[in-house]
Formats: sequence, C-alpha cells, structure tokens
Amino acid sequence: MNEIIVIDIARQAIYLVLKASAPMLLTSLVVGLIVSILQTVTSIQEQTLTFVPKLIAVFLVLILFGDWILTSLKEFTVELFTNFSYYIHAV
Repeated sequence: MNEIIVIDIARQAIYLVLKASAPMLLTSLVVGLIVSILQTVTSIQEQTLTFVPKLIAVFLVLILFGDWILTSLKEFTVELFTNFSYYIHAV
C-alpha cells in the first residue's frame, strides 16, 4: 500500500466524519445562538440554560438523520473491505 492510497483513504474518512457530524454541529450552533440571544434580551446569564435545548435539538437531529449517518458509515466500511485486496496488492 503506497502513500497515495493511504492519503486517499484518510481524506475519504475525514470527509465522511465532517459530513456525518455536520447536521448535529450546525443544529447545536443555531440553538446556541438563539439561546444566547434570548439570554441577552432577558438578561438571564445562567450558563446551564444552554445545555438542555442543545441536547434536545441534537437528539432530534440524531433521530432524523441517524439512518443517513449509519448508511454512509456502512457504505464506507463496505467499500474499504471490498477494496482490501487492492490495497494489499498495491505495494
């Protein structure tokens, strides 16, 4: 297995991680901004107030996008195992 194949697999894995985590991260960011704006407007500066809405929102996104995330991970894993003989013979 040469360096080009290793770099390509690593690039695909990093892209998959970014793609799979994007819905949860973006939701957490949006909910955090909304809660921060509400805290600023109402002058409530409780630090623990942001965790519960973010947690609920991330769980809802996991329920909505969980199937897609698992399918993406499964396809990547199947592709790795399918091309395993190619990776070994590419030495």
